[in-house]
Amino acid sequence: MDDTTELQSINYELLVEDALRSVVRGALSIAQHAGLPGESHFYVTFLTDATGVSISDTLKAANPKEMTIVLQHQFWDLDVFDDRFNITLSFSGTHEPLIIPFSAVTHFTDPSVGFGLQFSEPDTDDENAEDSAMTPTRIGKPASLTDITPSLSKSEKKSNQIQHDDEITVEKDTAEIVSLDTFRKEP
Repeated sequence: MDDTTELQSINYELLVEDALRSVVRGALSIAQHAGLPGESHFYVTFLTDATGVSISDTLKAANPKEMTIVLQHQFWDLDVFDDRFNITLSFSGTHEPLIIPFSAVTHFTDPSVGFGLQFSEPDTDDENAEDSAMTPTRIGKPASLTDITPSLSKSEKKSNQIQHDDEITVEKDTAEIVSLDTFRKEP
């Protein structure tokens, strides 16, 4: 930082969000090197139009804004890097390579252990960015991704989720979303 740059305050919410993205990176790294342990499987929702995302035109046309992928039984070529992960998934019998930057990820869930994270959209320049920052989620029982995405209508959720060749059944329960605002002191 140079002397001409004046720091108004440290945006701790963005620092925490970046740290929690490393949880996603770490979980995917474990899956890359050792496979998915036990009943673990991941729902990863990302913005399809975010910088650095690479998916086929067919997948992009079906998911113009957001897409949810499931990593469970059928995935190949998982490579995890500092800033992104690459993976090949099967959609209707066709293997499709995907490149997903961690900055494009909006939700990460492992329903087998009731854990999930919700992130803000990237490149938020709004002054209220800290109010829309990520929300860590702890779920009492396994929950579906639809339980932690209340901002989408049921029809939008259904159209944004693509099922892979293997079917996944997840017990439906309500999710408890804990916001960072809960822990802030009133001024």
